[in-house]
Amino acid sequence: MSDRSLDPQALARELDRFQVVDVRDPHEWEAGRIGGAVHLALDDLGDRAKELDRTRPIVTVCRSGSRSAQAVKELAGEGFDVQNLEGGLAAWVAQGQPLVTGDGGPGALAEPPRKPTSC
Repeated sequence: MSDRSLDPQALARELDRFQVVDVRDPHEWEAGRIGGAVHLALDDLGDRAKELDRTRPIVTVCRSGSRSAQAVKELAGEGFDVQNLEGGLAAWVAQGQPLVTGDGGPGALAEPPRKPTSC
């Protein structure tokens, strides 16, 4: 584990300590997320980072960990104490941790948007 990543078990044990920032697209967020997480889509992160509490450490999450790794670089550059969820929400779910929906019901891991293919 690098100094900029946190494994799912460690996050689950200390969830109350962190601000969990989900950087996935809206349809992924709606399908399921970590309870208590905030949604700041990666494309909006620069404009909305001021909404985050600078006094609490942040863990960024996405499906696999790649988009959230980009968010770590961006937020660290802004002076935040930030780590990436190692393996993303796929690893979180694989380790038996729950996802929830907006109404508190059980959530699911949605597929990320497909990139257009060129001809």
